[in-house]
Amino acid sequence: MIKIGYLGPKGTFSFEAMKKYTGNGPYDAQDYLSIPEIILAVQDGKLDEAIVPIENSIEGAVNATMDMIATEAGLMIKAELVLPIREHLLVKPGTDISGIRYVLSHPQPLGQCRRFLSGQLPYAQTKAVYSTSAAAQEVAEGSNELAAIGSAAAAAEYGLEIAKTDIQDNHNNHTRFIVVGMNDSPKSGNDKTSIVFSTEDEPGSLYRVLDIFNLWDINMARIESRPAKHRLGRYIFFVDLLGHREDGDLRDALIMVSRKTSFLKILGSYPIFREPSEDK
Repeated sequence: MIKIGYLGPKGTFSFEAMKKYTGNGPYDAQDYLSIPEIILAVQDGKLDEAIVPIENSIEGAVNATMDMIATEAGLMIKAELVLPIREHLLVKPGTDISGIRYVLSHPQPLGQCRRFLSGQLPYAQTKAVYSTSAAAQEVAEGSNELAAIGSAAAAAEYGLEIAKTDIQDNHNNHTRFIVVGMNDSPKSGNDKTSIVFSTEDEPGSLYRVLDIFNLWDINMARIESRPAKHRLGRYIFFVDLLGHREDGDLRDALIMVSRKTSFLKILGSYPIFREPSEDK
């Protein structure tokens, strides 16, 4: 049975994404407290796969995921999925909202609900915890001065009431998750390839790399930069490319990129996520 890790405990959005990915398949799901722990468990052979968030439509990149997949050799992205995120204010039954003094959640949901918090709960302090489900559990075990931001699944799991629904600042709120393992996926005909690279510290070096994709008529779906960590002012670049790394043009382009970069890692090729209701 395939072992898959997710950011737990039950009731987190990562748990919902894991359920969506696995469906009714034979998976042994295991929860972890942090993204680095999950990814290292795959690297060490304790898990076959891990599902982790990589970007949110409001808050942007999930840096812990990006840093780990860039540095942990051998891991590859084999799938992606996108989960609509509905944030709710969760309280113990019978709680008067005016008495809430602390709002708990993961840093990402806290950031996604800034406008609601400042407008509706200006007197409440925010407290970051490692997951939305952990926040819900703490509220369930605490006083009526506590509230959590989390999912309907977390409310049901810990016996909480939903005091306010859909409190995210932007209702077009989606999180993209990736599944990592020791291998990526074969060609499906509708694929995406993720890479990370760094360039020499000289004028025009990034342009020369990106121009290769232009010359081969390869579409870049996403580009992000992260500090290289070994020196101030140096960066690594994450790029999502449309196509599979075994496609002729993309394969040739990546060979050229390898000659123009000081570091290149192919993070994997995998099918582009499509909702079942979308046209094939």
